[in-house]
Amino acid sequence: MKAPLVTILDDEPEIRRMLAEVLQEAGFRIQSFARAREFEAFLKRATPDVCLVDLSLPDTDGLALVHRLALEQGAVVIIISGRAQVQDRVTGLELGADDYITKPFDPAEVVARIRARLRGNRPAPQAGTTARFGGWTAHFDRYLLEDETGAQVTFSHAEGEVLRLFLENPRRLISRGQMQDALGGGAGESFDRAMDVRISRLRTKLREDPRNPRLIKTIYGAGYIFLGDVRWS
Repeated sequence: MKAPLVTILDDEPEIRRMLAEVLQEAGFRIQSFARAREFEAFLKRATPDVCLVDLSLPDTDGLALVHRLALEQGAVVIIISGRAQVQDRVTGLELGADDYITKPFDPAEVVARIRARLRGNRPAPQAGTTARFGGWTAHFDRYLLEDETGAQVTFSHAEGEVLRLFLENPRRLISRGQMQDALGGGAGESFDRAMDVRISRLRTKLREDPRNPRLIKTIYGAGYIFLGDVRWS
């Protein structure tokens, strides 16, 4: 089995060199890029497992690129940025990033975050790629939700992780701690905000009433319960 492929997109040569050395030592395959156009040309030939993306890029808007990756690629998307404001982190997660690491960072933390995200990204062996529930069909191989009329809406890799966790555990309480264990990523306020954002976006795409959602219920102080019946294929 091939080692996971990690791409690094950062215009700082020292950052690229340092990350490449550390990640190669950790057993990953590496491709690094200084410009978004080079990176996007590479994506036409290969599909990485993890994309590390800096937001301050000389030839494109880093946030817009993160959003495209989340919608179009099956890769884990991790932002690495010098922008440390909470709003930057929230925006990045809202646009579909799986994680957000601020510069300066400990290279060992990057390795740990990548491994955690890849563990969370492994599909459960008993589950298929298509799930039917509450008038919806989720196609995890295409990152697509389809209603009974055939209308479709896409979901991001990060949203898909949360949706799959709910669909694999219907009618069971899932605590924040269990979500963190299953999906990886750092615990604490940053993880909680990321989960809030992803669940909110899923509810919107499932046309849930925010005041009385019928599928994804919040149990305040305890976690969440998915109330639909699920059929996998």
